[in-house]
Amino acid sequence: MSWFIEALKKYAVFSGRSRRKEYWMFALFAGIIYVVFLVLGLVSKQSWLPILPYIAFLLPGLAVTARRLHDTGRSGWWILFGLVPLVGGITLFVFSVLDSEPGDNKYGPNPKLAPAHV
Repeated sequence: MSWFIEALKKYAVFSGRSRRKEYWMFALFAGIIYVVFLVLGLVSKQSWLPILPYIAFLLPGLAVTARRLHDTGRSGWWILFGLVPLVGGITLFVFSVLDSEPGDNKYGPNPKLAPAHV
């Protein structure tokens, strides 16, 4: 949960690098929250309810994705490649599961070498 909160704290930080753990924990908790709001919307017959977490997590999701791409040595502009049907999503998924670029890169120091996160 702390990785999710960490990503939310850096909701508009598109510079730097994010570890796989930060990216995937954000995706996991955002997905769980989406499902909860979807179920609440279906039960209460409020079709607008599932839109709230989507709006709330849009900017933090883009930011953590850009930082994750930076960690693999790619520009954050690769996010736009996700708009290409099928191939774009698969490519971004592959990039998101790749290991960090070792050492420092042009986007900053390797976050794996930073002090351990609680």
